Amino acid sequence: MTVLGIDIGGSGIKGALVNIETGQMLTERHRIPTPASRKPEEMAAVVAEITQFFNYNGLIGIGFPSVIKNGICNTKGNLHTSWVGVHVTSLFERHTGCKVTVNNDADAAACAEMAYGAGKGLQGFVMMITIGTGLGSGAFLNGQLIPNFELGQIPYKKYDKIELWASAAAKEKEELSFKKWAKRFNTFLGFVTLICAPDHIIVGGGTSKDWDKYSQYLTIDCPIKPAEFLNQAGIIGAAVSVTNPHA
Repeated sequence: MTVLGIDIGGSGIKGALVNIETGQMLTERHRIPTPASRKPEEMAAVVAEITQFFNYNGLIGIGFPSVIKNGICNTKGNLHTSWVGVHVTSLFERHTGCKVTVNNDADAAACAEMAYGAGKGLQGFVMMITIGTGLGSGAFLNGQLIPNFELGQIPYKKYDKIELWASAAAKEKEELSFKKWAKRFNTFLGFVTLICAPDHIIVGGGTSKDWDKYSQYLTIDCPIKPAEFLNQAGIIGAAVSVTNPHA
């Protein structure tokens, strides 16, 4: 079965057609920059544009960077405050004319890795951390997703949330070397292990493709490895989640 998977991020909105039986992307991903406003209507128009690019009219799975409950956005994350209270599913269905399933983006990426990638066969408490504009986190206990596990929202020092200090966006904004940034990310992972005591951690998101440049600086006492799908996990997981929605 082929499904259009769309991964919505603070800097880019990406989509591709995915075989949800195998977890394989059937096309190259198509990426459009996230509108500067990060407001609902403008972003929904980009989702519609990606749908049209693939000349697609079937099921769409979307990974969205916020807490999603019953299709409704509960927190703004790194988007505009006007997203809070929006029925995201209905908004995207109106713009695309397709049946849409929306899940938290880190949950979607984690679903892909647990089903087909680095998390396949892992038991116990498995956490996936996605590094991008923010820090997403997906949590699985004995193969079952615990949805909307947003650890990047933890306050830290003068920051409203630790992702403002330790995300890829912070690295870019402050022009940090991989070593300096990795020390920050390692601090975040230290909180993750202290609070959650996971058995395994998988690192995904855009920065996962540079794993060899910073993994040596991660010193937490927990098995940790990069996502097999790297920054494609969000697209694949969003597509796969149409058969098992969690929001």
